[in-house]
Amino acid sequence: MSLTPMMLLALALSYALGSLPSGLWLGLWFRGVDIRNEGSKNIGATNTMRVLGKKLGAIALFCDIVKGLVPVVLFARLEASDLHLPVACGVAAVLGHSFSVFLRFKGGKGVATSAGVFLGLATWPALISIATFAVLVAITRMVSVGSIGGAIALAVSVWFFPLTTLVRVMAVLIAALVIIKHRSNVKRIVQGEENRI
Repeated sequence: MSLTPMMLLALALSYALGSLPSGLWLGLWFRGVDIRNEGSKNIGATNTMRVLGKKLGAIALFCDIVKGLVPVVLFARLEASDLHLPVACGVAAVLGHSFSVFLRFKGGKGVATSAGVFLGLATWPALISIATFAVLVAITRMVSVGSIGGAIALAVSVWFFPLTTLVRVMAVLIAALVIIKHRSNVKRIVQGEENRI
């Protein structure tokens, strides 16, 4: 696609929204706690819940999902004639969360933000992914196992629904990013040292 000023604006807004470190700011604003120094030291909803409690953790989870959903259903409408823009906005939001401009291009693992993106782009695969996540967490009590399993479920399930090739490829790439961001968790799982909820 050839980029127009409106497309560039949509992509910039998507990245900026994705970059907002919800869990970190909630901890600083309401508890005076930097969650980067506590628990798993991650800025995502899981560590927010572990360090700050269920209420703030749930708010962080909601915010992270919205960061992915809004770009594909709202920002992409700034240039409605381009069918690739929602996918590009979704990628920008996930990259913003994982490599936040507010955190010197560090960030979270992108699970909740990716869920929001695919709720907008591929609703049924996203729901299958979320269900897989919930089942695995219930069985293992490890969010990392649920996240990895949910990513794999998304990457597989998109091929069984009438979606564009671009959305399918994006699902595989985002799933790969989520899994790569969990490599330290995989090491702890193998060593029997992974945190449980």
